[in-house]
Amino acid sequence: MKKKVDFILMILNCERYKYKAEYQKNSWLKDINLFYFHVIGNPQLEKEFEFKEEEKILYVKCEDDYNHLPLKVICALNAIYELFDFQFVFKTDDDQDLIKPNLFSILQNILKTKDLHYGGKVMDVKQPYYSQYHRIHSELPENIPIYPTKYCTGRFYFLSKIAVKYLINQKHFIIKEYIEDYAIGFNLHSSFKTEIFEINTDTFFQDITFPEELHPTI
Repeated sequence: MKKKVDFILMILNCERYKYKAEYQKNSWLKDINLFYFHVIGNPQLEKEFEFKEEEKILYVKCEDDYNHLPLKVICALNAIYELFDFQFVFKTDDDQDLIKPNLFSILQNILKTKDLHYGGKVMDVKQPYYSQYHRIHSELPENIPIYPTKYCTGRFYFLSKIAVKYLINQKHFIIKEYIEDYAIGFNLHSSFKTEIFEINTDTFFQDITFPEELHPTI
């Protein structure tokens, strides 16, 4: 039987940066009343996923690097769909600090009364262009094509259960992309984006600056 959890927060993490997850667990995650876990890739898994509830970690069968983030996300969404009876999934990253803890209580109240499927800070791409994101993440290919669409930025977004189910069926398209938040928004059917709930995520989250001594050596 699936565990009933109406709202789930998944946080993208990786083995190399587990200290970021620990920082979040010891800071703002203690102040929210929300079921959450960090997502880590492990290509050696025998199964498609493994949930360690006590550790609050969901391991998914994929590479644990930046270029496979779209695959990591869709594998995590598939695991959530298989494991839980839920209504909405919230997504954020391990380098984010929640500066307004009331975000989740506000959202839960709104989502209980409105027919919404997708929300976050909206990027509205009007014309195709080539992403230069490799200048920030050098492991990415140069000139990744970005096509006209609306998508919510990866700092934080939410998806309804119905939207999650649709995206799982688009896995073969999503895994061809490199930029996670764009991959989700681009492959989400337009019917789920007729009313995107806009959230100025920059007012709720900020990037965490980790002390130098926490950075893993290469």
